[in-house]
Amino acid sequence: SEQHTEQHAPWRGWLRFRCRDVHENERAGISAGRGSTVTSDLILSIDAGTTGVTALVVDASAQVVASGYREFEQHFPAGDRVEHDLGEVWSATIAATREALESIDRAAVVAVGITNQRETWCLWDRETMGSPRKAIVWQDRRTAPLCDRLRSEGHEALIADRTGLRLDPYFSGTKALWIAENEPQHWAHVTNGRVAMGTVDSYLIARMTRGLEHVTDATNASRTLLFDIHTGAWSADLCSIFDVPESALPTVVSSYGQVAVTDPAVFCGLEVPIAGIAGDQQAALAGQAGFSEGAAKCTYGTGSFLLVHTGSTPKPSSNGLLTTVALKHPDGRLDYALEGAIFVTGSAVQWLRDGLQIIDNAPEVEDLARSVPDSAGVVFVPALTGLGAPEWDPRARGLIVGITRGTTRAHIARATLEAIAYEVRDVVDLMSEEGGVELERLAIDGGAAANDLLCQMQADQLRIPVDRSAELQTTGVGAAFLAGLGVGIWKDIAELQHARTSSGVFEPHDVSDVNDDAYQRWRRAVERSKGWAEGD
Repeated sequence: SEQHTEQHAPWRGWLRFRCRDVHENERAGISAGRGSTVTSDLILSIDAGTTGVTALVVDASAQVVASGYREFEQHFPAGDRVEHDLGEVWSATIAATREALESIDRAAVVAVGITNQRETWCLWDRETMGSPRKAIVWQDRRTAPLCDRLRSEGHEALIADRTGLRLDPYFSGTKALWIAENEPQHWAHVTNGRVAMGTVDSYLIARMTRGLEHVTDATNASRTLLFDIHTGAWSADLCSIFDVPESALPTVVSSYGQVAVTDPAVFCGLEVPIAGIAGDQQAALAGQAGFSEGAAKCTYGTGSFLLVHTGSTPKPSSNGLLTTVALKHPDGRLDYALEGAIFVTGSAVQWLRDGLQIIDNAPEVEDLARSVPDSAGVVFVPALTGLGAPEWDPRARGLIVGITRGTTRAHIARATLEAIAYEVRDVVDLMSEEGGVELERLAIDGGAAANDLLCQMQADQLRIPVDRSAELQTTGVGAAFLAGLGVGIWKDIAELQHARTSSGVFEPHDVSDVNDDAYQRWRRAVERSKGWAEGD
């Protein structure tokens, strides 16, 4: 995504290929006995990810009946910086939505749900909707020195207690402070009220309503370092630390329920309620029907994000996990989750394709990895944007070790899939050791979950069943579930518990078959990758 997922970018072509026949049948009007167009109540879901925007149309039986997708450009102004042009994000949103609406009756759309990459920080003019600067993306590492300074000033304990998060460049508050200290010309418009700030959902809602609404939900707010997850409100103390005027921030609303109405003049002719909002990983948890305590999911996308629902009480973590809001109900109740955030998984495969150019497309990595029995001692630590959980080292850098003259691209491909499985194991082990959370099974989704070899590796490493969702784009489906709840398509959460279906369960091989020596090599390699950019 984290949000977020974005989830599917390296695998997008494969997913579209696999879904092509379903979508062609929908366009032909032969799904579920329908006529030439779909006429039942439909939900439009906008999934604004890190590399593109997906629009899904979901019907009342929780089936995806149409979709659209548009990529947008990634901007890298420096080695540790990642930015998005908000105008390009909006254009991609409109294009993806138009594509999704082509084969359906627009009049049947009764609600819009929105999910998004979570920690990316956006500024826009309240009147013109133009942005004075590009958005700073969650992957951006420029604020590492700011985090060090705030830590040395003694703020980390308060921040951790109020937010459940860490001082890390990943989160939005440090990005806001960086703009305040480095771009006073832009910050002056923030403080005088002309420019609004928020996460990507807030920006999209402002555009969809032609500037009338400035809102976010609690799941997105809980990723900013500015939101008190105990009181469910912006914290004046935290806003002071990060020099953020509360007046520039959006109103925090529930994750489902009607909060705004789209303006047909600017949003594809649609005048419908926006009734579901959630950050990408919380939306994926909803898409996996993870509404009850103990439910766990992992989304394999650009990064991988493992969330475990912990009920109505936030469970603190002191060693690498995040405590975050899982859902805000319309009556104000908050549900919480423990999260392990892994920054680079699917994007490591994308790097094999675009950087090393040893594969032509993402699905090819599975066949290439299967062509060798193991990685022959090669270990790849994909710390391409630092390390997230459990190390939280923004200065770690990618590392490939164990290379010999016999090393081939197949060994590197297999080491890449192993790394993804190891990273998730690191988080699951930490949840067990620190949080007392023992998983009995893991629900998975996201583009990289289409890889059977990866799924089996993951089951073997975790030694529990791995249950792959039949709908890999659960982030968008989760936003649709929330919007459907918001307008009454589903009467309550219990009705959604049965909506999730599986495409297969991967059982772990016999424990004796799991090579734990390889995992210990991984842990040694991780230690060597840490602090590599210390002198930069």
